[in-house]
Amino acid sequence: MRLNIFITGFSGSGKTTVSREVARRLGWKVVELDEEIVRSTGKSIEAIFGDDGEQRFRQIESDCLESVARKDRQVVSTGGGIVMDERNRLVMGENGAVVCLEARPETILQRLAAETQGSRSPIVRPMLEASDPMEGVRSLKAERQSAYALADWTVHTDHLTPAEAAEEVVRGWTALSGGTAEYADDGDLAAVVRTSAGSYPVWAGWKVLGRLGERVARIVGAAAAYVISDEGVYPHARRAQGSLEAAGIPTHLFFIPQGEASKTLDTAKLVHGWLADRKAERGHVVVAVGGGVVGDLAGFVAATYLRGMPLVQVPTSLLAMMDAAVGGKVAVDLPQGKNLVGAFHQPRFVLADLETLETLPERELTSGWAEAIKHGLILDETLLDSFEKDREAILALDRDVTADVIRRSVAVKANVVSQDERETLGVRVLLNYGHTIGHAVEAATGYRRFLHGEAVSVGMMGAAYISQGMGMLSDVDVERQSAVLRGFGLPARYGREVDTAAVSEAMRSDKKTAAGTIRWVLLDGIGSAITRSDVPDELVQETLQRLARRQPAGV
Repeated sequence: MRLNIFITGFSGSGKTTVSREVARRLGWKVVELDEEIVRSTGKSIEAIFGDDGEQRFRQIESDCLESVARKDRQVVSTGGGIVMDERNRLVMGENGAVVCLEARPETILQRLAAETQGSRSPIVRPMLEASDPMEGVRSLKAERQSAYALADWTVHTDHLTPAEAAEEVVRGWTALSGGTAEYADDGDLAAVVRTSAGSYPVWAGWKVLGRLGERVARIVGAAAAYVISDEGVYPHARRAQGSLEAAGIPTHLFFIPQGEASKTLDTAKLVHGWLADRKAERGHVVVAVGGGVVGDLAGFVAATYLRGMPLVQVPTSLLAMMDAAVGGKVAVDLPQGKNLVGAFHQPRFVLADLETLETLPERELTSGWAEAIKHGLILDETLLDSFEKDREAILALDRDVTADVIRRSVAVKANVVSQDERETLGVRVLLNYGHTIGHAVEAATGYRRFLHGEAVSVGMMGAAYISQGMGMLSDVDVERQSAVLRGFGLPARYGREVDTAAVSEAMRSDKKTAAGTIRWVLLDGIGSAITRSDVPDELVQETLQRLARRQPAGV
């Protein structure tokens, strides 16, 4: 279920006011569906009814609802009649919790009259102008009541203030979401991941690292913490230690050398020994502070020491925030390939302080956007739209815009992981778009020439060319993908300096290979990823040759 609450109910039940208060409490965005309709059509609701009729209005209303429902972390105030369409009820039910605000006809009439009199602009209320307004409200309300009764939660608002009604809505959402609302009042919640081991929150916000200790104490309750980090993020690791110790949690630090070369069984063995020397217990917590290498290595250590210790991920790179820290995949590399020895070990929570992005080298920051763009390409075209429309603000790390796209990208991954935790249902594998070639390029170059996001960018172009060759992706969409990647400074080729034969050989060790056949993640249009195992080897080799060509300037 997406992190959305759809507020329904009759006019005058308090939808607008209560929705705003609920959104404030959760730190979410409030969406007035009628305002979205006005914005999309350029006409007032009354004008649409008058010029085009109710049937046309209902169609526009349904279209706007579907568009809004694709996003997360929203409290959506809907129109009073939206529940009468089964399609609308299905869209709301599949994308969040549906809460109905109820009120008696007498209360409704009082509120509508007060709202009309107190408004500076004219409000059209046909029910108040009828010869018998009370009968009009009762009749229309009775007609809709069976649909209102299908809501997931109902709040009777007659004797409640807006604040009290909002509290009841949040209480209902808490029950419906399995208790995950306990995390939402922090305001920086990006998503909740649901797994077989339970649910956990992913927070992404500015200046939130100082709350690490309080959250570890509240959620994990560990008596000691072991921070694993690398030398490049020493200040962040020390801040994490300070926050943990301020919460009364004794904390030890272990620093590994920077880079993929540290993600090995030998390094893991060193950390295992360090934990043993400090008599780490199963009830203590491992805290990974750093990029994807740190998160993978620390996660692998947490999964294997004492047959499993609690893990908290504190990603400090954009790439880790988008990908490695969320979903519980932890691993180390072998000379034969990347991430070949690993486990599924879900963290107790993920805390991403976006302020750490300001200290990243430009190339690492650029690399990180590849995974976020990938999420738009495979599952959420509206997210890709944002990367196109807000490119300059994103590159400048505008706080509001950056937080929005990062949280939306995280929510895409969290939703996929929740559906397919261990990659057994064919859903989670979609997140590997671009990774078959990308991982092979990394392995063929000894993990030294390309950053992970750069290699994935090249791999995504390869997957797009294969999709194009299979008749699934149009030339326009291939160019659109290329333009977005180029716009964020990401590469589309690996160049002639890389041995194509070595790339081809490395692909045979890919984890998605079975009986010598690669299961490719391809695009059947933007926002629609699928898997195929029938890609001709000739097309693959042709694609690799295409990626080996030197990239022309501006292409």
